[in-house]
Amino acid sequence: MGAPAAPLGTRVQFQGEGLEVSLEALLRAAFPLDEIVPVPKGMNGADLLQRVRAPSGACCGTIIWEAKQTKAWQPLWLRKLKDDQQAVGAEAAVIVTASMPKDRSGNCGEPFLRESDVWIARFDAARPLAEALRSALLELHKARLANQGRSEKMERLYAYICSPQFTQRVKTV
Repeated sequence: MGAPAAPLGTRVQFQGEGLEVSLEALLRAAFPLDEIVPVPKGMNGADLLQRVRAPSGACCGTIIWEAKQTKAWQPLWLRKLKDDQQAVGAEAAVIVTASMPKDRSGNCGEPFLRESDVWIARFDAARPLAEALRSALLELHKARLANQGRSEKMERLYAYICSPQFTQRVKTV
């Protein structure tokens, strides 16, 4: 005969861990520059942290991921993930779930949606959603870099426009 079946709670935990491992593998394969960090078992927090990296290696932001392999949606997951997001300072929070919320009006089987500032996605939509969120974080990082030292740049430009060198250059044109 085979080994006895695992208790139901253990089986559900294994299924959930399977989704978490699959999500981690998907993110690692899709975004090799990013740092994908699993949150150790037994610690409070989401399942994965994705630290988005620019090609230069600079950290552009963090996406926090929670994987839920259950039959029924639980609205309590939103509050918990938002708390976890705040605790780690992540810019985006995503729940990847086998059971999308049913009570939302107009929910016609969308692959992902946003509720209470948390993204909720089916597994098959996790990668496209991650790509969109990564893109937004990379653009935000570029904007922040462009604005660094903005006042000093403005002062230097103003000083140059008021200088005799600029006046001479304009006269020669």
